[in-house]
Amino acid sequence: MSKAHRGKGIRGNPNRGRGTCPVCKKEGVKVLYEQEIDGAKTVICKVCKATLKNGKAS
Repeated sequence: MSKAHRGKGIRGNPNRGRGTCPVCKKEGVKVLYEQEIDGAKTVICKVCKATLKNGKAS
């Protein structure tokens, strides 16, 4: 079966949701997860989101 709708939610984002994560500074990763860091909402990558959820510092 075809997967025509895969990734449909991020197609409207600039550069298909890819960019530089402000936390780990990796380039070309999907930055899709909103997180409040130091009182400001930013979008971060999946790895940093999991790290912050588990309470570990990066």
